Amino acid sequence: MKKILMALTATVAMIAAPAFADTKLRLVEVITSPERTKTLMTMVDSYEAAHPDVDVEVISLPWGQAFEKLAVMVSSGDAPDVVEMPDSWVASYAAAGQLMDLEDRIKGWSGGATLTDKTMKMARYGGHGETAYLVPYGFYLRAMFYNKKLLAEAGVDAPPKTMDEFMAASAAVSELPGKSGYCLRGSRGGTNGWIMFAATMNGTNEFFTEDGQSRLNEPDSIKGIQFLLDMYQKGYAPKDSVNWGFNEIVAGFYSGTCAFLDQDPDALIAIAERMSADDFAVIPMPVGPSGKAFPTIGYAGWSVFNSTEAKDASWDLVAHLSSPENNAIWSKRVGVIPVHKGADQDPHFKTEQFAGWFTELNNAEYVPTIMPSYLEQWGYFSDQLVLETSQEALLGEHTAEELANMWAEYLTEAHAEWMKTQ
Repeated sequence: MKKILMALTATVAMIAAPAFADTKLRLVEVITSPERTKTLMTMVDSYEAAHPDVDVEVISLPWGQAFEKLAVMVSSGDAPDVVEMPDSWVASYAAAGQLMDLEDRIKGWSGGATLTDKTMKMARYGGHGETAYLVPYGFYLRAMFYNKKLLAEAGVDAPPKTMDEFMAASAAVSELPGKSGYCLRGSRGGTNGWIMFAATMNGTNEFFTEDGQSRLNEPDSIKGIQFLLDMYQKGYAPKDSVNWGFNEIVAGFYSGTCAFLDQDPDALIAIAERMSADDFAVIPMPVGPSGKAFPTIGYAGWSVFNSTEAKDASWDLVAHLSSPENNAIWSKRVGVIPVHKGADQDPHFKTEQFAGWFTELNNAEYVPTIMPSYLEQWGYFSDQLVLETSQEALLGEHTAEELANMWAEYLTEAHAEWMKTQ
């Protein structure tokens, strides 16, 4: 009887679970770091243990070349099954019909019921608010790290609350030998800073007017762009920071090279490992003349390419990575705000170190800015055009007005193209 029962149990288990006989999946990671890859591999290992007939190959692309490398893979017919999809890329791939519609998959998934409303809004953002083409795994919201010791040494009594105070404090710290005020992100991933400061000085995070014109070249937006140019050109940011990406700005902060760093929660992991909690804190972004700040909020998640020959297995892997249990692990180790309801009650997120981000989420003067990633051309704008032209401007080759006009012209045309599809 025992043998019969065991055989029956095995049969039921096989019926209850998807059968993916000898399936091979490829998962591409694009926002790569040692800790992220390690965490991802642990979750993939647990998936494979539960699905012995599935083999998952993880391909880690360096972030600096990820946009181009993934595009080449897809265009050459070598797209992966599952991909880590940043918000700025999803619209272009979705518009080309290359991503799997996940709406029904999410609705039929037990984890779908606990995804927050904001998570589902972001899941559909690249699909014009109607179709989910990814399952977000967390949110990145900008807040300001500051070095308590450097501010005290520079004679700055309190961390800045306004843009003027931020500039003044950065100038004071830069008077210290070998120190700078601000860790400027001049290279890959710097778009958020330009957009955020332009919006804060302009008093609005609306990207377009009612008639579809970009607001990036409005007079007060130009002041926000000039603010960042001044930070660099007046010597309040390290000279090398024109080429700094994520790793460099984070290292610049925890090494004590500069006193301020605006970043998402993912920077907290490396900083907390190297600095005492007594030596730094995280505050909301400084407000502009309107009394408001517009910190950018971004996200990334897991998408499935339509070209996969294993749609069910690919979705099953996404569901595994996105489960409440795995998302909690991922959020803590990678540094994002989690996507499932009730996660904010976790003691890990109720600490003083997360205070700046939750203040921004809960107080009216801080208005999170969502990038217009629904525009098919946004990925190129964010990862190529802004990178090249902003570096040129930092080095004195363009004025703030010229930079703003270039960006506004491109986005106005992109918005017009998008409107044709509505």
